[in-house]
Amino acid sequence: MSISLLPNVHMEVKNLHWRSPSKQVLNDLSFTVERGKFIGILGPNGVGKSSLLRCMYKYMQPDSGEVLLNNKNINDYSRHEFAAKVAVVLQHAPVGFAMTAKQVLATGLINQQKWWQRINHQAENVEIERVLELVNLSSKAEQVFESLSGGEQQRVLIARALLQKPEILLLDEPTNHLDVGYQVEILKLVKSLNITVVASIHDLNLASAFCDKQLLLQHGKLVGCGQPNQVLTPNSIEDIYGIKTDVDKHPIGDHPRVTYHFDEVNRAAV
Repeated sequence: MSISLLPNVHMEVKNLHWRSPSKQVLNDLSFTVERGKFIGILGPNGVGKSSLLRCMYKYMQPDSGEVLLNNKNINDYSRHEFAAKVAVVLQHAPVGFAMTAKQVLATGLINQQKWWQRINHQAENVEIERVLELVNLSSKAEQVFESLSGGEQQRVLIARALLQKPEILLLDEPTNHLDVGYQVEILKLVKSLNITVVASIHDLNLASAFCDKQLLLQHGKLVGCGQPNQVLTPNSIEDIYGIKTDVDKHPIGDHPRVTYHFDEVNRAAV
């Protein structure tokens, strides 16, 4: 078992490789996730953001390398041990069934029950009410999940993950397909949780505003790692995304602002 000697490291990815049947998707990725920080994974479609997260939450086994949680290889945790520490929110909401928001949350508690334990419905309700209040959806508890807005559905799924009382929250494109108001709402909520968060994000300006640290991927490799002002530079953005930009300080914050040159796109260079 590998041991990290770095201080304040919550998770560590070391020399991670993973290959699909057609190509090398993750190529020797190494980085640390500091405790209590919001880490953003950036890069165009197809660079390995979702594959990286899947390796981090044990959905996929890397070909080589390892992921450490609290200095322990994640493969050495049982399913229940790992679920008690790491929660995951995927980008696709469940569809095709008429469950209320409260019932969707209750399904998250079922996974935590061991077969010999009796269900304490009163305790369940207290926990469900707690997380609904945390995500400001107490008034929507009895509303059918599919009738909620996109932002409300995403908040329900985050609340479901929070029922695990995790140390770390992993999110795959949490703002995908949401209007900009809901995007900001979701990221403000996640930022306010005061736990370790790792999320893949498409919008560079949102990532700049909310992430403490950014990982920039290109062709499965880590080509940028650091604070937003270190990662989001005109050169790096043009190299990765194929578009010229200006990067300056945001007028109402200390984070960088990215302005695109819409007439200078060169996707062929990517």
